[in-house]
Amino acid sequence: MRINVVGTSGCGKSTVSKRLAERLSVPYIQLDELYWKSNWGESTDEELFPKLEKALSPDEWVLDGNYNRTTSIKWKRVQMVVYLDLPFRIVFYRIIKRSLRRGIRNEELWHGNKETLWKHLFTTDSMILWTIKRFSMNRKRYTELFEKPEYSHIKFVRLCSDKEVEDFVTHGLHTV
Repeated sequence: MRINVVGTSGCGKSTVSKRLAERLSVPYIQLDELYWKSNWGESTDEELFPKLEKALSPDEWVLDGNYNRTTSIKWKRVQMVVYLDLPFRIVFYRIIKRSLRRGIRNEELWHGNKETLWKHLFTTDSMILWTIKRFSMNRKRYTELFEKPEYSHIKFVRLCSDKEVEDFVTHGLHTV
């Protein structure tokens, strides 16, 4: 099975993706890890696309991540897209909690990068601000993408509550 888990920052993509990959015994691929370089350097398309295509070359995987510009690559072979469309209040709470945890604990993310409290609270690069700005746009975008004929080969699963997410991860793969 080839699955892409998508949704707004803070919705639980990484957690759900890891659980699905473990449950299916398939590789877990994190798009952020392919994209970010050390010192928060951003990959160009010329750098990112070949890395993504190589990561997606196996027959089975769970991919965690959005990145609009990668949709045509990600969804070329994907069999299922799981859209975590949780209520804004839940996503907002989680992104604040995650941002504070990462900033306070000085957690290392990809390639030595760390998010600081300053970045989360006082800059335009804040994931909290990003989530506020992107939440409604993402919902509109995914709703439109799911209707496109070029993606008719994909099984789209939209999960709108923690209960739906838990049911799906626990035993929904075989019933969806």
